[in-house]
Amino acid sequence: MNRQQGIRRRVFTGRHMTAILVAFFGVVIAVNITMARFATGSFGGIVVENSYVASQQFNGWLQQAEQQRQWGWGALTAWRPDGRLMVTVTGAPADVTVHATARHPLGRMPDQALDFEPQGGGRFLSRSALPEGRWTLRLQLAAGAREWKREEELR
Repeated sequence: MNRQQGIRRRVFTGRHMTAILVAFFGVVIAVNITMARFATGSFGGIVVENSYVASQQFNGWLQQAEQQRQWGWGALTAWRPDGRLMVTVTGAPADVTVHATARHPLGRMPDQALDFEPQGGGRFLSRSALPEGRWTLRLQLAAGAREWKREEELR
């Protein structure tokens, strides 16, 4: 008995090739759309008008950051249930003032300027509430001629 008598051979047709191509490109397009949505939905970076100019200022920013580290100032930010921010300052002089600007990623909401009032013990409470969501907080402490800056993400 011949082995090929029991085997039915299938023919590869144009329909098979069409199905393979449609499936392949369908997967490629679906992955590209998914990745594009993740990229645009999660971008939390800072957009500058001129990246060349910003790159020229980078070393100066590093020197300022090193100088600020040497001062030994620090700040811890907490979001209270009422929407206001509590900033606890450490290592700074007693006459320090606190200001901040909250920026929403990709500019979906307008920037929020926040002023803080001292609560004693190095604690400062924002005068206004910050709406819920994801924010980039640019915190600024000032005492005399010294100005300390930090940027952090709030969620």
